[in-house]
Amino acid sequence: MRSPLTQTILTVIIAITSVMLVCLTLYTAYFRVFPDGLQRSAHLLLVVVVVYVGALKTALADDAPTGALAGLGQLWILIALSAAVIATGHQIVNFDAINDRWGSITKYEIVFAVILVIALFDACRRTIGWPIVILASIFLAYGLLGAYLPDGLAHRGYSLKRVASQLYLGGGGIFGTPLGVSATFVTGVVVLGALLEKTGAGQVLMDFATGLTGRMRGGPAKAAVVGSSLMGMISGTAVANVLTTGPISIPLMRKSGYRKEAAGAIEAVASTGGQLMPPVMGAAAFIMAEFTSTSYLTIAKAAFLPAVIFYAVLLAMVHFEAVKRNIPLLRDADSVIDWASIARRSYLLAPLPVFVTMLLNGYSIMLSSFWAVAASVIVSFFSRASAQTPRRMVETSVVATRAVIPVALACATAGVIIGIITLTGVGLKFSTVVVLLSGGQLPVALVLTMLTCLILGMGLPTAAAYILVATLVAPALVDLGVGLLAAHLFVLYSAMLSSITPPVALAAYAAASISQGNPLKIAVLACQFGMGAFAVPYFFVYDPALLGIDVTWVQVVVSFVT
Repeated sequence: MRSPLTQTILTVIIAITSVMLVCLTLYTAYFRVFPDGLQRSAHLLLVVVVVYVGALKTALADDAPTGALAGLGQLWILIALSAAVIATGHQIVNFDAINDRWGSITKYEIVFAVILVIALFDACRRTIGWPIVILASIFLAYGLLGAYLPDGLAHRGYSLKRVASQLYLGGGGIFGTPLGVSATFVTGVVVLGALLEKTGAGQVLMDFATGLTGRMRGGPAKAAVVGSSLMGMISGTAVANVLTTGPISIPLMRKSGYRKEAAGAIEAVASTGGQLMPPVMGAAAFIMAEFTSTSYLTIAKAAFLPAVIFYAVLLAMVHFEAVKRNIPLLRDADSVIDWASIARRSYLLAPLPVFVTMLLNGYSIMLSSFWAVAASVIVSFFSRASAQTPRRMVETSVVATRAVIPVALACATAGVIIGIITLTGVGLKFSTVVVLLSGGQLPVALVLTMLTCLILGMGLPTAAAYILVATLVAPALVDLGVGLLAAHLFVLYSAMLSSITPPVALAAYAAASISQGNPLKIAVLACQFGMGAFAVPYFFVYDPALLGIDVTWVQVVVSFVT
């Protein structure tokens, strides 16, 4: 089983499945989305195949452990893969029959529900980590055993059959709205981001940022801030941002005199804030559009000024650090920036204005991303180095799929949590607790909400963290009079900041892997550098003019300046 041929076969399976996932997304973006059950089931099916085939490939590598335990691990991978394929495939093959039964679940579908949840949790554990699995397991146990809890927490009780029906059939569980967003909006934008990185557009952005800040005090750090904010328009995830721009910016910062922890912290904060930067933002923004029934363009407009404030404060903090540490200039006054080279390669960024222009003209996110992807492929052929040949397009599909996997699995697992919340009504109880603990005082409620978001979001991708907090705590803020969009942006900011908040700070750990600094020290410093991000949500809750909602441009300018 450990032969090179086996590894090759598994690699080919991953590549084919990745191409199928990308093609499914682009096809439905241009023509039409399939019915929810088909679209979401096919999406999850392809994702779990890539996850488990990748796990099997790792388990069968030459340097992998051997022995009885390793053999059992490989057997479990095959069992989990088969179970997930059967459970999701059943939704596709018997789609019409399931719909005709109007949610009535059969005995074998109860088994499918159980094995899918187990396989899903295992896949999450492998790709995201334990936190979301533990949290989803707690909610699942609450759905099954909550009738035995004390008054105030107890519900009337639900059988395994009822819980399985809620989670497996229909759109209120695993195959609910979050997975639907991943299967449509998110994957299209991720494919665009992967293409922009593969064609070299990401390097153009970093070169532009370095050229712009090279003659400033603390130039490498400011380049990291500017570059990560620009890269945020492409990747939309903190860890991906760190791993994309970090290998360029962190060594530059270290070479110019920044401490390794400070270099990692600056990159972690800048990359985290990239998820807030319009026009693309991150997966959470698309999910927010669904949750709030608000157009994505409205959310992007509302997020723009808070994002500018966030980066302005971060640049100030970086400048103070550079002055304190006497960091020299990256370039002296006589050095020449090769703007001509940057300008020559700027055509690689053409897909971004295509995407934004189509959004501004009222086209859907899916169709806008489709034509932006098409534009990226076309302009890639302007240079042999960036041309997306069939081989490179397969590689791009694999990269895009790897980026989609954590979002898709987090969304599907969050569907378990949302399904239990919907079934038991515990979300209303949670919101009531926040209101009661705050005594109806908005400042106290905001602090409690932010703390809750930071705790629930630890170890989770921003999209998954946002789904949880938007369901559990955003309604409490709305009940206290906060506007719907302001409430959801508040919890988005708070959930996003869990990426740099100790003890589980994913962006800080990613930066530590590059800077070789202490992850905990990086996380603490990141919180100091990112103090603006902790304050900005309070600003726009009390002054919604910062979001540009139903106000004049004069009010917006006054609020922004003050």
